[in-house]
Amino acid sequence: MKRVLSSLAMTGCLLTAFPALTWAGGQGFTLFSGVRTENRLPFSLDFNGQANATDRYRLKIPRGKMQLAVAQFAISYPNYYDGSFDTKKVEIRVKGKSLPVSEVKWDKEARVLEIFPEEPVPAGQEVTLVLSNVLNPAFGGMYNFRCLVLSPGDVPILRPLGYWILSIN
Repeated sequence: MKRVLSSLAMTGCLLTAFPALTWAGGQGFTLFSGVRTENRLPFSLDFNGQANATDRYRLKIPRGKMQLAVAQFAISYPNYYDGSFDTKKVEIRVKGKSLPVSEVKWDKEARVLEIFPEEPVPAGQEVTLVLSNVLNPAFGGMYNFRCLVLSPGDVPILRPLGYWILSIN
């Protein structure tokens, strides 16, 4: 019986360590994400990504990924993500300043959040998409959020920039 209990305790310690490792520093340590390293985007969760709790997501796009100006950002997420977004609490930040947003659309069926800046965001800038008042999913897990953009004057097809691999505890 002691052997079984000690095995369970060790397994519990190992399993509870993974969410902390995954979250650490935004990108952190990720096992089996299915996303190549060069396609991962940095992020941070202001309130530690606790399941069924309110949080703020800071989804970053490095300047190297912003090769063209952007007229629309789209964030797609998996069908098993059951959190919710507050479309009135979405910001686009460049150089620490909030840019005016003309519209935010959340298509729950298509599982995509679309963000339209008033003016296109210039190329070569580090961008942070700030989603405040997000209700995290009821259960913990890893969620691949895909970043897609549309450039002004471009063929109206969203092109991928990468993934934020969010871990909810």
